[in-house]
Amino acid sequence: MRTIWGFFVLSAAVGSAWGQGLSECQNARRHGRLAEAKACYQKLAGSRDPYLRAEGLWALRDFKGANEAFRAAVASQPDNAVYRVRWGRMFLDHAQGQDFSTAADLFREALKIDPKNGPALVGLALIAADNWEQKAAELAASALKSDPKLVEAQELLARMALEDNNPEKARQEADKALAMSPEALDAMAIRATIDWMEDRSDSPWMDRILKINPVYGEAYALAGHFFVINRRYEEGIRFYRKAIELNPDLWEARSELGVNLMRLGREDEARKLLTQCYENGYQSDATVNSLRLLDSYKNYETFRTPKTILRLNKKEAGVLRPYFQAELDRAIATYERKYHMKLNAPVQLEVYPNHEDFAVRTMGMPGLGALGVTFGHVVAMDSPSARPPGQFHWASTLWHEISHVFILSATNHRVPRWFTEGIAVHEETAVSPDWGDRLDPHAIKAIAEKKLLPIAELDRGFVHPSYPQQVIISYFQAGQICDYIVERWGSDRLLSMVKAFSGNKTTPEVIQQELGMRSEQFDTEFLAWLEKRTKTQVENFARWKQGAQQTAKALEAKKFDEALREGAAIRDLYPDYVEANSVYEMMADAYAALGNKTAAVAQLEKYAAVGGRNPAVLKKLAAWQSEMGHKAEAAAALAKVNYVYPLDEDLHRRLGALDLELGRNEEAVREFQAVVGGRPGDMAGAQYQLARAYLAARRKDEAREAVLDALEIAPGYKDAQRLLLELDGKD
Repeated sequence: MRTIWGFFVLSAAVGSAWGQGLSECQNARRHGRLAEAKACYQKLAGSRDPYLRAEGLWALRDFKGANEAFRAAVASQPDNAVYRVRWGRMFLDHAQGQDFSTAADLFREALKIDPKNGPALVGLALIAADNWEQKAAELAASALKSDPKLVEAQELLARMALEDNNPEKARQEADKALAMSPEALDAMAIRATIDWMEDRSDSPWMDRILKINPVYGEAYALAGHFFVINRRYEEGIRFYRKAIELNPDLWEARSELGVNLMRLGREDEARKLLTQCYENGYQSDATVNSLRLLDSYKNYETFRTPKTILRLNKKEAGVLRPYFQAELDRAIATYERKYHMKLNAPVQLEVYPNHEDFAVRTMGMPGLGALGVTFGHVVAMDSPSARPPGQFHWASTLWHEISHVFILSATNHRVPRWFTEGIAVHEETAVSPDWGDRLDPHAIKAIAEKKLLPIAELDRGFVHPSYPQQVIISYFQAGQICDYIVERWGSDRLLSMVKAFSGNKTTPEVIQQELGMRSEQFDTEFLAWLEKRTKTQVENFARWKQGAQQTAKALEAKKFDEALREGAAIRDLYPDYVEANSVYEMMADAYAALGNKTAAVAQLEKYAAVGGRNPAVLKKLAAWQSEMGHKAEAAAALAKVNYVYPLDEDLHRRLGALDLELGRNEEAVREFQAVVGGRPGDMAGAQYQLARAYLAARRKDEAREAVLDALEIAPGYKDAQRLLLELDGKD
């Protein structure tokens, strides 16, 4: 939630009389006298002074006119830093397209004119905060150093502390703002939000706010922001409703209400609110993109069961539905047993083939791995087709997100981010050891450089990262913490922690209550465990990297024995690495070149067991295994590809044929259904193969229907004719 207006002394920018007039407008607005403020700004909009005209037009939401007036003002006084700052703030308010970039340019231009311009630094801080960047705090601190009375900068520090799930620090920062000004409304809103988040509904702070400004719905909107980023969506929606009830012209709050209703699947009301915003000139990226996404839903099919709602793009539904439905059902059943609970509503899973559509669902949310996101009982995620084949494990992502549904429900959405993410990461490998993400080079570097955060501050790594990759490293750390707790105290202790967090306790309180130690002691013991667990990889990473490069060079030069020697020497120094050009792959290629296919297969089997998921590599492994007569192993390798990239007709044909050979007839049916669902060029052949699978599974009526479909496409299809005669003969 951005603070848009940012009041500060303007006497240096304009004449005293006009400056007084602008001050009167701002004062009326700040104290909720909106009709008076509007009349005041209308007078300014007719001013001959381009700067005052710009302020007036901006306040009246005539952004085009204000932009032209600001341009004229800057042209008339090119060395006036205030004009550029205010122009930049107008672009932040407009919030469309390249507005943030334009605003940043204007703030930087102001700083060239006046290197200590506090409001310009605040503008840059607001942009950084909107992008969840830790440098926002540094910029706000610099602004306060330039001008210790900049209340807005101090309020921003309070907001960021609360976003980091540090309410005590947020109180302190908010109180500093109130010491600067008894009318620091957003500081009061922060204090009120802390009370509300701690379930104290009778907070005195809102009464203080309304005495100063009886229509300050921005306070409720600020609370809505915090409840939403803490995944307390229903409460966030209630606060956004209060915001626009108090002031119907809070278009950003109205848009946020629409976006969050959409997130929870309430699409009719969402569309109505977002359309209202659009038609009244509030056309932010979130508003416009959400409306476009709602329009795109006509391209989706929805499949319902008593416990699930599955939304798939029509072009992919025929292939993906059996696999996604099966994993969705399996995950729900597993978590019902594990967490000893049943959900009170169906889980809605939305799968997006266009990553940008998925990105719209996550807009404005901090700390996302950008594969999936959970909003209460609604889960949105990328389709396998949204990314290059093998780039992510869709089933692992699905289980991760469904874990969130259960944990958020079990805790009434009162759980720190690190814990719900940590359990979800832990659950990925609990399904299967080769699922989930591996120890990556960024995590190795963070461990080596002692960059992991204390558990009491771990939420900060998700929300306001201070270095590249910190969000991903925080996912890794949170998952490792949950692995450590399970290994040391058992899985029941994780369930006890779930219950404890439902009581709105802090991380240090839960660590003390459930693990019997202070959080600082936990940090010490956890880090010792992790460092021991990763010692080989951390200490030998440089040697492994050099050896992998040498192995690749030897392989390229066809020095296969040399590639095998170097690969064998360094592979197990970093066994988790299964990304492109892994040592497993290079050694397999070297063995194959020397004619030792048995050894080549052994390397790729290790690759698959560790978590290698490149579809081309797994299909090559399956082909070699089939040639060696290892049909079951080949089918298992191809089955792994289904969890990575099921939109592959050849995969389903090969796996279906293997399943039939192995007598796994129902599995064969599913594979040939996927071939048909993908609308192949040879639809008659696909229907015929499906009919064969149905017959093997003793589903004769469906077999007859499939073979008739084949013959309708290709009446002269001899194999299909014979199969139909066989079916008729069996009646």
